[in-house]
Amino acid sequence: MALSGIEIFKQLPKTNCKECDFPTCLAFAMSLSQGKSELEQCPHVSDEAKAMLSEASEPPIRTVSIGANGSAVKVGGETVAFRHEKTFVNHPPLAILVTDGMDDGEVDARLGKMEQLQYDRVGLTLRPEMVAVQETQGDADKFAGLVGKVVASGCGMVLISSNADVLAAGLKACDGQKPLLYGANKDNADQIGGLAKENGCPVGVKGDGIDELMEVTEKLTGMGLKDLVIDSGARSLGAALKDQIAIRRAALSGDCKPLGFPTIVFPGEMTDDPLQEVTIAATLIAKYAGLVVLSDFDGASLFPLLLERLNIFTDPQRPMATEEGIYEIGGPDENSPVLITSNFSLSYFIVSGEIETSRIPCYLLVKDTEGLSVLTAWAAGKFVADEIGPFVQKCGIADKVKHRKLIIPGFAAQISGELEDELPDWEIVIGPREAAHIPAFLKS
Repeated sequence: MALSGIEIFKQLPKTNCKECDFPTCLAFAMSLSQGKSELEQCPHVSDEAKAMLSEASEPPIRTVSIGANGSAVKVGGETVAFRHEKTFVNHPPLAILVTDGMDDGEVDARLGKMEQLQYDRVGLTLRPEMVAVQETQGDADKFAGLVGKVVASGCGMVLISSNADVLAAGLKACDGQKPLLYGANKDNADQIGGLAKENGCPVGVKGDGIDELMEVTEKLTGMGLKDLVIDSGARSLGAALKDQIAIRRAALSGDCKPLGFPTIVFPGEMTDDPLQEVTIAATLIAKYAGLVVLSDFDGASLFPLLLERLNIFTDPQRPMATEEGIYEIGGPDENSPVLITSNFSLSYFIVSGEIETSRIPCYLLVKDTEGLSVLTAWAAGKFVADEIGPFVQKCGIADKVKHRKLIIPGFAAQISGELEDELPDWEIVIGPREAAHIPAFLKS
């Protein structure tokens, strides 16, 4: 059973050296207990503590890294069945399928969608991450050529074949990437497992049901392979959903190590209807797919899946926040108005959207309020005069404009007097209470 943060903290050196990128050893221990960090991040932990903590601190569902360099993604690492218990950790990558039976035009079109279908939302770029390359012709050279084309696109990869020789040819074309080698089963586990071990790649395991799946994972872990992604073989929504839930529950119980791995699902193999495929994918993202391979991408169906994934895998205990700083909207100059708001993402995007609607170039100052909205941040003492004043003085806005007028949100009107004391060279202008009134206010 996983240790609590306090139990882990007792075994750490307690130096608060910050070399693990956490402010204190306690903060690191808490993150470690939630499966969000790895013990290797602590450079000073003793060998004795490392031996004791390594297994105990691992999440019940192993974190598996797929790919290398900029294309690497992490799957798994989950510690709970329901998001409100803690949070979900690594969202499932979405992969588009290409096969060696497709012509070059079709392959190029699908790879092009990886770049075309990207969406900006609340300060994040929502996009698919991976390409699944499937062998259908039994031609190792043709498969390797297709893999080489996908590598050039810079996307993470899943190589799909039950033939170890074909996978080996694909690996040679991977240019140092560490793709997921999917296709290990009870018949070829030795060959594909050996190939994965030699090249340091994660293995995708397929079973004919959960029992057979467990047999194969036990065999592969016995070979020293720890990074596995598993597939129960279910190819209907009902069976797949049942297996996903059973696998998650078995892993969280701590009594079923052979199922303590992220899963991979293929909604396109469960239906020929594109709309039904999206529905299946949405269901399995919610329960509890680690990686989703789709037969094709379409903006109208991909965006809802990306948005669902964002909503499920956003930590409900942490407000979504925009980076503090100066944002230039519409190409402002030295005479442009200066407004300020909090770094709550929704506040930023609503305010910036209304400024764009006004067609008046502006500078928008975004103050770090730990993701709280203006009114909440004011009540919490984070959007107040003695916080805003130093920020305005240090952020550099005075070097960008000739005037000294700062427009504050109408809901923060009560701080205007104190803010004038903090910024004696600035005129504090009280803006509208509602963002929808910003265009009319700026024009007037």
